[in-house]
Amino acid sequence: QVQLVESGGGSVHPGGSLTLSCDASGDIFHINDMGWYRQVPGKEREAVASITSITSSIIYADSVKGRFTITRNNAKNTVSLQMNSLQLEDTAIYYCNLKQLGSDYWGQGTRVTVSS
Repeated sequence: QVQLVESGGGSVHPGGSLTLSCDASGDIFHINDMGWYRQVPGKEREAVASITSITSSIIYADSVKGRFTITRNNAKNTVSLQMNSLQLEDTAIYYCNLKQLGSDYWGQGTRVTVSS
């Protein structure tokens, strides 16, 4: 199994910044994708950003392009999400995700609240 633990959530004003971190442990295959999803009550969970282990190929949701930056450390099996220029609509629970060998793994989530 794989365990994912998120940290770094909190409350900020519009325009503020937060950095989320995710530590993965367990049986981590060297070929994997790690990323971040977010969800608010009553809405579908949406992909925010992902990054591959081998090529560091990155995909961002259109809503966060230019504001969020995803990075990873393959040796430590960590992934971070630097979030700048946060907006009200960024408020959500953010979940770390790891995909490997046909399976998905999820963290418990960390809450991000953006309010004026």
